[in-house]
Amino acid sequence: MKSRHWQGLAAPPINFLATLERVDDAIDENADIASEILAHGLSAFGLNSQPQGQSLDWRGTATPEDLSKARTTINQIYRDWSAEGLAERNVCNGPVLDDIDKIFGHVSDKARVRILVPGAGLARLVFDLCRKGFTTEGNEVSYHQLIASSWMLNHTQRSRQFKLYPFVCNFNNIVSREHQLQAVEVPDVHPSTELEQTDGTRLSAVGDRMTMSASEFVIHYGDGAHHEVFDAVVTVFFIDTAPNVLRYIEVVRSCLKKGGAWINIGPLLWHFGDRASRDTPGISESSMSGIETGIEEAGSVELTVEEVLLLIEQMGFAIEKHEIRDGGAGYIQNPESLLLNVYRLSHWIARKL
Repeated sequence: MKSRHWQGLAAPPINFLATLERVDDAIDENADIASEILAHGLSAFGLNSQPQGQSLDWRGTATPEDLSKARTTINQIYRDWSAEGLAERNVCNGPVLDDIDKIFGHVSDKARVRILVPGAGLARLVFDLCRKGFTTEGNEVSYHQLIASSWMLNHTQRSRQFKLYPFVCNFNNIVSREHQLQAVEVPDVHPSTELEQTDGTRLSAVGDRMTMSASEFVIHYGDGAHHEVFDAVVTVFFIDTAPNVLRYIEVVRSCLKKGGAWINIGPLLWHFGDRASRDTPGISESSMSGIETGIEEAGSVELTVEEVLLLIEQMGFAIEKHEIRDGGAGYIQNPESLLLNVYRLSHWIARKL
């Protein structure tokens, strides 16, 4: 860029240099949150900051995929744990919470109702179900999100403790710099305080009702130990993460008690649709044949909603309800952006026969 052009951008009224300074400050505040999450993650995994007398320096070791997952995880705090993210949560989690209330609202001792949430992410839905009194188990395979959810649930000290700038790194389709530099305060509620008030007794009792498993869904829940354990399985933006959706259906059915409810809401953005097994380093279709590997299973098939529902019925469920919700669901999206990508959502309740 020519110097006179740059001088024009740097001078009033554009003040682009000042904008970059504000962006840098906001990134630093996001980095403070990341540092908190990392510190508690190291402690949770039993790692010392200086193992064997050596300095533990993480700089320069992350892959581009690591960085992308870390950024997404930080941004997802906006969706799951800010007041401003409530609009996105209401579109996805709201119908699920309503379904659970309708199915199990008559149960006097809600702690006896066991609910599994695969792909729990930052655990907001797990938290909200537990806050309603249900015994809820979240499952997540991403260690980025597991560490962040543990920090949020167990180590934040108060509501609105941190400022987060969820859109600061996005320079596209911005109407105003104030939209890009919008700050939200997280968490919108203090999880420990809320759960203690809900339970009415002590946090240890609440801990008995809310758990998280760090594992791949098919491998962990496809064993005999989890056969017919849960009254409900809730999948939100999850089933399209399956390399083989039939395996997901099998495991959901195995986990559920007879008559148990499978509640699903989400799109069908098949995550493995453009990944051949040859793209996975060290894995070939021949080496994968016949091996129970869960998420790295060879082959993928991209089905329509109609085909998925037919499969579910063929595999031992009765479809109790199905609808395509047209309200539109964004995902970690700046509501003031010039580009708004929204999903129509397939929402169903299926009962295990």
